[in-house]
Amino acid sequence: MDLHTPRLLLREFVDSDAACANQYEADPAVVRYLPHGVQSLADSALYIQGVRAEARTLSPRIFEFALVRTEDARLIGRCGVKLSDSEQNEATLWYVLRRSAWGEGYAVEAARAVLAFGFEDLRLHRIFVAIDPRNTSSLRVAEKLGLRREGHFLETTWAKGEWTDSIVFALLDREYRARYLKAKVRASRRG
Repeated sequence: MDLHTPRLLLREFVDSDAACANQYEADPAVVRYLPHGVQSLADSALYIQGVRAEARTLSPRIFEFALVRTEDARLIGRCGVKLSDSEQNEATLWYVLRRSAWGEGYAVEAARAVLAFGFEDLRLHRIFVAIDPRNTSSLRVAEKLGLRREGHFLETTWAKGEWTDSIVFALLDREYRARYLKAKVRASRRG
């Protein structure tokens, strides 16, 4: 399934995306706050193969989209959700962009589309993101998305030889619907 935004096509990954994906996955600045370090081309190819295999299962738990800029068809990152608790209809959100696309609003644009997919198509109750507090850019994305800050959890993740904190932001389906309906009403009044 493809998702469309004003500037992006969110589509399934294909095997030939590995080289483009590796351009951001091999960038130390991009992976600084991710649980893994710099990735090789082989690592990127294996990751994409895993994502594609998961998408073909009868009950996928991971929905990951390649972010392709429509103006030049360039793959600039990834965004998705992972069902963390199917019984509770809850999922984790993430977004990763190549450094040259930072600060352009692409993460917010892509994540909004994925939130809509999660709440409208997957019928999720809650979507959350856990962010290393040092990742101020990602914190700003969560705030721009209108996610509610739920808490600061100490030393929740062992990554790259150190314990890291997490700040959790979340959105409930009723909060999403309220915001979506308000935005839709505002747009219809302007139109």
